[in-house]
Parts: sequence; structure tokens; C-alpha cells
Amino acid sequence: MATPIAIPAQAKQAPAFGLVPVFSLWQREVVRFYRNLSRVVGVLASPLLFWLVIGSGFGTSFRNGETNQHYLDFFFPGALIMIVLFTSIFAMMSLIEDRNEGFLLSVLVAPVHRSVIVLGKVLGGTTLATLQGLLFLVFAPLLGVHLGPAEFLLVVLDVFLMAFSLTALGFAIAWPMDSTSGFPAVVNLFLIPLWLLSGSLFPLSGASLWIRMLMRANPLTYGTEALRALLFPGSESGVSVATDLAILALFTAVMFLLAFVMANRRTRKPAA
Repeated sequence: MATPIAIPAQAKQAPAFGLVPVFSLWQREVVRFYRNLSRVVGVLASPLLFWLVIGSGFGTSFRNGETNQHYLDFFFPGALIMIVLFTSIFAMMSLIEDRNEGFLLSVLVAPVHRSVIVLGKVLGGTTLATLQGLLFLVFAPLLGVHLGPAEFLLVVLDVFLMAFSLTALGFAIAWPMDSTSGFPAVVNLFLIPLWLLSGSLFPLSGASLWIRMLMRANPLTYGTEALRALLFPGSESGVSVATDLAILALFTAVMFLLAFVMANRRTRKPAA
């Protein structure tokens, strides 16, 4: 009679979902980022320089519709979104580094659901991008912006949703890649158009028809409109803040689903 083969206890366990693995991956992303001081300074300094130079360059030669808004005021939400955009997407470059270092393989063989890996990594990048973006708000009082508690919470929600959706997009792009050198080139195909067509540099109302259509199809446009309306009440906007946030929340869910689908794709082993 054949002796039954003993199956290790680990093999019998079904993939599980737990908060501890999510927290561990989240913590690792945050610690890795803030240990690299040059990345922190670069993420904040570049948009600040863009805001001051471009905003001062256009100055009073740009006026936003009926509000007669100075370009420094108009461009402030765009500079904040630039911080969120760069931090969230480029934070997922660590996914490629984890694969090359072998860390990702050890996570994949653990008895946890793939959604744990996605959520932990995405939340880590989201936290970094949200904190960096909100830190930029220290310059808001210089423009006469004073947020109440309700407005501040809505700004936090808006920035968080943009950060989460963009981090999930970065995850989906980085997952099948093996080289960090090719990641920036691919990301720029999404990053630059998303930012340029979000209403950060110029208002939607003054754009040509086909540009307006592209801007309305861009989910970041609604995040930008909501942020500008919260920081500068009375700013011209196509829809309400609630509608903007609802569209942004839908985009966030779609991007997380895309990241989850990419993480569950089976990769073919190269032929011997």
C-alpha cells in the first residue's frame, strides 16, 4: 500500500487577506522613501520652482475668466497636483526594484491574497503622495487661502483620491516591467498628457473644442477643478465639487481594479 505524501501546512493554507501584510508593505514604502532625502527634496523643490517661475512669468498677463485671478493663484493647484503626480507614479518604481532584488518573489509565495500586495504597495505610494501634496499647502496662506475644517477635509479627500488612482496606475505600469531604466519613458506617456490636460496650466473655458473634449475625458481635470474650487471659492468650474469627487472616486476604483488584474496575470516562463 502506498504511503500517503504529507502536504506541508503552508501548502494547505488558502491565500488570506490580512491587515498585517498590508501594513508591512505600506510601512516599507514610506520608510524607503523618507530615508532618501534627495527624493523628498526633489519632489517638493521642482513643483515649487515651477510655480514661482511660471506663475511669476505669466503674472498679470493671464486672467482667469471673470475672477481676474493672478496666474500664481491659478497655477497653485496645478503645482500641487504635479507633486502628487510625480510622487505617486514614480513611487511604484520600487516595485521593479523589489522584483530585481528578489523581495517581490518572497511576497508572492506567501499565503496572502494578491490584493494584499496591491493594496499595501498602492497605499504606501498614496500616503507619500498625499503627505507631499498637503505639505505644499503651507504656501497657501501667502495667496490669501484660509481653509475651514470642512474645506480642508475635502481637500484631503481630493488629494488622496488623486494619489491613490495615480499610484494604482503606476503599479499597473510597473508590474510587467523588469528594468527601472525603461519605467520613466513609459510613464511619461501617461504623466505629461494627464497633467497638461488637467486644467493645471490653462483653464478649460479658454481652450479649443477638441482640447476641451480631451480635458473633459481626463479624470484629473475633475480633481483639479475640485481643488481649485475649494482653495479659491468662486473660481469658474463646470460641475460641482461633489460631482468632481464622485467622478474621481470612480476613476480610483477603476485604476485599483486594473492594478489588481495586472497583479493576477500569469506570466509565461521563458523557453529553455
